[in-house]
Amino acid sequence: MIDLHMHSRYSDDGELTPETLALGCLEAGIGIFSVTDHNCVRADSEAREAAEKLGLSYLSGGEFDCTYKGRNFHMLGYGIDCGREFFAGLEQAAADQSRRASLEMLEKTRKLGFSVTEEELDQLSSKGFWKGRWTGEMFGEVLLSRPEYEGHPLLAPYRKGGERSDNPYVNFYWDFYSQGKPCYGAVAYPSMEELIEGIHGAGGIAVLAHPGASLKGREEVLEELAALGFDGIEVFSSYHSGAQEEYFLETAGRFGKLVTCGSDFHGKTKPAISLGEAAGHGGGRAGEITVRVLKEGGIL
Repeated sequence: MIDLHMHSRYSDDGELTPETLALGCLEAGIGIFSVTDHNCVRADSEAREAAEKLGLSYLSGGEFDCTYKGRNFHMLGYGIDCGREFFAGLEQAAADQSRRASLEMLEKTRKLGFSVTEEELDQLSSKGFWKGRWTGEMFGEVLLSRPEYEGHPLLAPYRKGGERSDNPYVNFYWDFYSQGKPCYGAVAYPSMEELIEGIHGAGGIAVLAHPGASLKGREEVLEELAALGFDGIEVFSSYHSGAQEEYFLETAGRFGKLVTCGSDFHGKTKPAISLGEAAGHGGGRAGEITVRVLKEGGIL
């Protein structure tokens, strides 16, 4: 089995160490994996060392934010030289903007009528690598733990039995803190063209992450994006239904793009998502297709 999309503690919304992720892959029967942290490649050496000790195959990677016509997207980079200054620059740019964006999210959350303190959020962030950097998931975790908000209507969908309760924290992020939502904290990212060029310059391939989640009904934009020169599409994803997988598989073939699969595992942020989950779709078909096309493309 193969899983090319997972996050370690070096993502601001991740939880586990790269070594723990590698052990999880071994237990789940995943033979090929990649740790793809947000705008950060710090996990590379730890994950690679752990993979070698456990007899697993590791592919260097990262998940990087970018924009196209003012809209945010995620691009996965695989087989990259993680020592390139380009990636250090992406990490630094995100870090430089994080506190301002965090405070913007706090102000907007309070405007919704919620009482949240900086101390509560700092306490949560102190458990991770990026201390003082707050995420929409952290806001959700704080608010859902508050007894005084037990019956609040805005939080009802994320509580047990609610329609958004499968992954409550990340769903709260998507609904309130992602781009265009009421509590979004603006961050400037490179254009998709710049990011693709940077990934290629580092010897890697660029793969559009979970397009079903990013496009959300605007799949026609994919034809424009494909012309920008990325190399593959994350067809098999925990975000995608079977019908979406078939659609993106056909689209990848039509545009001559590679096919990849990934669970987008985070840990407590997405408790309903397990390592290797996307590769398990269709009885392992996702993993088989991904391995085949990556080998044909000389990536594996």
